Amino acid sequence: MAYGQTGTGKTFTLGRLGEEDTADRGIMVRAMEDILADISSEQDAVTVSYLQLYMETVQDLLAPEKDNIPIVEDPKTGDVSLPGVTLYEVRDQRSFVELLQIGEANRFAANTKLNTESSRSHAILLVNVRKTVRPKQERELAALNENVTNLQLSKGHRIPTIRRSKLIIVDLAGSERVDKSGSEGHTLEEAKFINLSLTALGKCINALAENSPHVPIRDSKLTRLLRDSFGGTARTSLIVTIGPSPQHRGETTSTILFGQRAMRVENMMKLREEFDYKSLCRKLETDLDRLVAENERQNQAVLDAEEEMEQKIQEAQQSVTEAEKKLATTLEEMAAERFRFQKEHAETLHKLEQERALREKLEKELKDNAQNLHAQKEKQMQSEKAKHQKELEDFKQRHQQELIDLTKRLEVEHSQRDSLERKLVEVEHLVKQKGKIELGGQEQIMFLTNQCKELSRLKEKAEKELQEFRSKTTLATKKLKEENASLSKENKTLQHDLEESLKQKKALEHEVKNVKQQLFKLNFEADETRKSRDKEPTRTLIGSDSPLLNSHKPMNMRDSLNGQRASIAKLFEEVGLQKILSLLDSEDMGVRVHAVKVVANLAAEEANQEKIVEAGGMDSLLSLLQTSEDETIQRVAAGAIANLAMNETNQELIMAQGGIRLLARTANQAEDPQTLRMVAGAIANLCGNDKLQGRLREEGGIKALLGMVRSRHPDVLAQIARGLANFAKCESRGVTEGCRKERSLLIDDGALPWIISNANSESSPVRRHIELALCHLAQHEVNAKDLVAAGALWELLRISEECSREDIRNLAKRTLTASPTFQSELRKVHLGHG
Repeated sequence: MAYGQTGTGKTFTLGRLGEEDTADRGIMVRAMEDILADISSEQDAVTVSYLQLYMETVQDLLAPEKDNIPIVEDPKTGDVSLPGVTLYEVRDQRSFVELLQIGEANRFAANTKLNTESSRSHAILLVNVRKTVRPKQERELAALNENVTNLQLSKGHRIPTIRRSKLIIVDLAGSERVDKSGSEGHTLEEAKFINLSLTALGKCINALAENSPHVPIRDSKLTRLLRDSFGGTARTSLIVTIGPSPQHRGETTSTILFGQRAMRVENMMKLREEFDYKSLCRKLETDLDRLVAENERQNQAVLDAEEEMEQKIQEAQQSVTEAEKKLATTLEEMAAERFRFQKEHAETLHKLEQERALREKLEKELKDNAQNLHAQKEKQMQSEKAKHQKELEDFKQRHQQELIDLTKRLEVEHSQRDSLERKLVEVEHLVKQKGKIELGGQEQIMFLTNQCKELSRLKEKAEKELQEFRSKTTLATKKLKEENASLSKENKTLQHDLEESLKQKKALEHEVKNVKQQLFKLNFEADETRKSRDKEPTRTLIGSDSPLLNSHKPMNMRDSLNGQRASIAKLFEEVGLQKILSLLDSEDMGVRVHAVKVVANLAAEEANQEKIVEAGGMDSLLSLLQTSEDETIQRVAAGAIANLAMNETNQELIMAQGGIRLLARTANQAEDPQTLRMVAGAIANLCGNDKLQGRLREEGGIKALLGMVRSRHPDVLAQIARGLANFAKCESRGVTEGCRKERSLLIDDGALPWIISNANSESSPVRRHIELALCHLAQHEVNAKDLVAAGALWELLRISEECSREDIRNLAKRTLTASPTFQSELRKVHLGHG
């Protein structure tokens, strides 16, 4: 029941239908929803009547022609009934809302100074519920003992119990003062009747609150209809409505005092239940017919079973005889089979002896081949030495021949010079004798003088060339001697190196054999650990944890992993990282698989990552990812890259070497969920680097993440969601620092629909990362319109209220409050978020 001054919201609280917004539904609609949700449409029934008390006359709002319905009281029980009222059976919520709409249309209302649609009558909704319940067996037997003394019922024949309940929802007309409401004429008459009925109700409340022996229930039809609500057998809830205006302080005080008095009234609730004997009788008759038929069927079945048993006994006797014959035959066959197995065992031993002899022969041949190879190399070195000596002798002979030729040429030039000098002396002598010569003689003398000078210059040039040739010959001879000594020294060094290489080859073969054994042992331990881990309950990887390791394992699993890590560390110290990395190029596929697993486990430790990168491990892993077609190698290599990608320096190295393209190609080709999980984890780690976002998107990293959604595996989806959250977080950081003003690259690549569709995923890691990504995307105002168009606003509202993590809830609230676009959309639907 709602009580209060006119215009304070009684009808809004009780009778609001909530057609535009379901959040505005009144108590009538919500109460019927709860009732319909708790009953069975086959066994239970709900009927509804909707009345109004207008000027002390009871009128049916669902049948307006019934305008003066009498009130009848049962003289024995005192129950109040309305024999002329219309009863409608309700099956669903829609039909009930339609009945409320019809009733509200027929209700009297008027315009006053206090309320434009002031209710002029008391509205009463009567809901009768008939529900079949299953009472306790003790109560049934007690009731039967009172009525039937010798009746015994089985557990399957309990008496059905009918529970009858009645819900009354009263929307009282508002009390009003005539001087404030301005009522006059017919409206004034209506106000008188309203105030009279409310006064009668107040008197009844006062009498009940003061435990008065007389309660004036018959002073008004309203109090007669509600006699069970106060001091009766009902459970009563009173809604008191008041107005905030100071000018209505008197009405507000009166209303609150009424509520205080009503709280002092005590009701004695009563549960009305009765047994449905007719249904029990029909059920017993049906069960009796069924039991008679069942008895006849069982008698016939017993006869048939006896005949079948006799037939089976005969067949069993025959089967025993045949089994004895088969047993004897089988024993003979087993003896023959045993003899054959003994013979095969002897043959197998003989074959093993032959194989052992063959292996010894092959080892001997291998040793002979090694010796022959050594002899061939020595022979080859000797032939090369002889060749070098021969070339040295030829070079010396050529230089000696050239020296002889130059000496002869120098002697010829010396003789020519002497001849010219003699001629010059003769010419000078003739010049002295004659004194004067003709002009032609002087020219000849000048010519001869020039020839002498030329011959002198040629002589000096020849002497200089001879000197240079002699020095060159001396240097060449010295160099040839040094080369000869060097060749001899190199020959000895090569022989020594050959012997050392043979020793190293044998040592390496022994080390490779040991490494293979240790690798096989480690991988056997890893397989055993993985099998034991598969027996444990699955745990989800969250945050930025390594895709290969989980820190939340049980103690026995953790001990096993610690033992495995200790074995790997021991192998790492004994063999060395460089030798382990060299096994990645082995032709033996098994060795390569075991080696890449060891490298992946080493990469899981942060202390080893820098050593692996410096030794070229990153190049080897990327090369394996590019060239290998084995799915196990691809999976483990991607996991090792994911571990290395947790370091910012390694992330830039991976991008520089084209790692994102290789990961994207692997993501497009692979179908194994574990491989996809490793690849998604590596890309997710790269998504957390602010400097690499542009290149990551250009080289297909975001497209590859979204493409792996096809797997639908929860671990793969969790890594995809983590990568999107990291990417969105970096973008949000860039917006805060003023480095980024464009729309999100995730929206450009089409990631928004998947993000919104999985924002309420059943998997908690996926849901948490998606919620975080959505909040970071919403922080940039440029993305707001796209988010609203895709329906992300409602997901943000849900996150701000229902998210399990407080930091994400607070982030969503701040984002909704700070965005003008979101606030505008919320105001359009009459919602606010501040």
